[in-house]
Amino acid sequence: MPTDLMRASAPPASRPASARIFNIVVIALTTALVELQLVGLALLERSHAHAIQMSFPREAAACTDSPDAAVPQIPYD
Repeated sequence: MPTDLMRASAPPASRPASARIFNIVVIALTTALVELQLVGLALLERSHAHAIQMSFPREAAACTDSPDAAVPQIPYD
């Protein structure tokens, strides 16, 4: 019977090592997730900037189609 009591009270030796490995894996996964989010954000900003850049020529072309818009001339000295 004393051996059963000693076996039940003694923590397994591999438990702290597995907890440490688990923490390392969790930190690595969290780091990878943050990096993926940053890459996604950079791609989103790049595509948004590209979309805005592409929209300006279309708007300018639409403005030149109407001859009714009079542009006042600024006299130069």
